[in-house]
Amino acid sequence: MTSIRKWAASACSAAMLAAVAAPVSAAYPDTAVRLIVPFGAGGITDIIARHLGKSLASALGQSVVIENKAGAGGTIGAMAVYNAAPDGYTIFMGTVGTQVVNPLIMKSINYDPDKLVPLGMVSGSPYVLATRKGLEVNTLQELVDYAKANPGKLNFGSAGVGSSPQLGVELLKYTSKIDMVHVPFKSGGEAVNAVLGDQVDLVMDAIPVIIPHVKAGKLKALALASDQPSQAAPGVPTSAEAGNAELKISSWNALFAPAGTPQEVVDTLNAALRKTLSSAEFKQTLEAQGSQPYTGTMAEYQEFITAEKNKWNTIVKEADIKIP
Repeated sequence: MTSIRKWAASACSAAMLAAVAAPVSAAYPDTAVRLIVPFGAGGITDIIARHLGKSLASALGQSVVIENKAGAGGTIGAMAVYNAAPDGYTIFMGTVGTQVVNPLIMKSINYDPDKLVPLGMVSGSPYVLATRKGLEVNTLQELVDYAKANPGKLNFGSAGVGSSPQLGVELLKYTSKIDMVHVPFKSGGEAVNAVLGDQVDLVMDAIPVIIPHVKAGKLKALALASDQPSQAAPGVPTSAEAGNAELKISSWNALFAPAGTPQEVVDTLNAALRKTLSSAEFKQTLEAQGSQPYTGTMAEYQEFITAEKNKWNTIVKEADIKIP
């Protein structure tokens, strides 16, 4: 009798646990999912997030609401997700800045990027190195030769200290052994406008930011910082073709959930992401803007992020990039 009571109590407890746990996997998601973008509307991360949100909504059967939380190099948006309930209803569009660079250049940050749960890679948009129209160089090698003959004379604009556009040119400086002066602006748009206005000599940024000005004849594109050409940047040589195979940088994105998110929810989100990335429509949309969809596996993200940390740690130290 005692054993039967123990069995009954155990069965009852198991049933209660199952009743509590079942809605997590069976009903998720039963309301809208927030996708936090750590930068303002209109930038490359926001653009990709909006395309992604639309496709994820179809795969999940629930709406995905884009929420821009800009500021402090992406840390405000990252903190919002880091402190969110781990229920799968708040996810994050992470970038090289939020996941790699911020811990390297900031004295302290209020989130740990390594504790966010990676759902998978999303996309990357290769950067383009471009100069003002009046600068008397037409190839990457000519730029390097000029910089070596005139150390410190050339300057370059960026979206701010520690931004990806700065890192791209710092990578060029490091791999080519040249010296140029950094001029930080408040945004990538301001940096590009400064080159258009002949206030600075060159800039690096994503294809959608640079190529329209190249096509209009207002900027000269010297290299695509990728080992693969892009249909969205016709005629622009890859960095290897231009003579510097190490010059590779893209505005990449990966999807994350808060630490402690149940595995079945992580699996559901990862499956929805993989379905999205395999969609011909999503791929065509990204490629038309110069972005490349990545595979959505979490294992590939871990391998990728390790390489990124090693790469940018070297550049940050070499350039002595710091934010108090």
